[in-house]
Amino acid sequence: MTPQGRVYGVDTEPDMVKYLAERAKREGLNNITAVQAKPGDPRLPERADLIILVDVYHHVDNREQYFRRLQDSLKPGGRLAIIDFTMESPNGPPKSARIAPEQVKAEIARAGYTLAEEHGFLPNQYFLIFKPGNVSRSVIQQ
Repeated sequence: MTPQGRVYGVDTEPDMVKYLAERAKREGLNNITAVQAKPGDPRLPERADLIILVDVYHHVDNREQYFRRLQDSLKPGGRLAIIDFTMESPNGPPKSARIAPEQVKAEIARAGYTLAEEHGFLPNQYFLIFKPGNVSRSVIQQ
């Protein structure tokens, strides 16, 4: 089956961008494009249906400003997903670097998003999905 969607793998570290580009080519994943971001700017070449950050939230500087600007990178109806380690997870960054989901929700709300879904099926991470603007909230616990 040939993938139908376009995926942009974004990182600020040049070595990670190079690794992703080489791996996508090696595995024949022609729908993946590695993108060299700048701090504070993902440099997406087009608007996205979904932007997902996995285990990197604590690396984002000036989060409220960053996520407010990131809304311009979403298509109408687009979503923002954040997956990161829980405070009590046995894995992940040092506990002092972790950010509780309540703080993420508050920061993302201040950036102009509404919590749309919250999933509880990951054993060591929280999984939050946001929509820009005022959207009705539904919570899904699995």
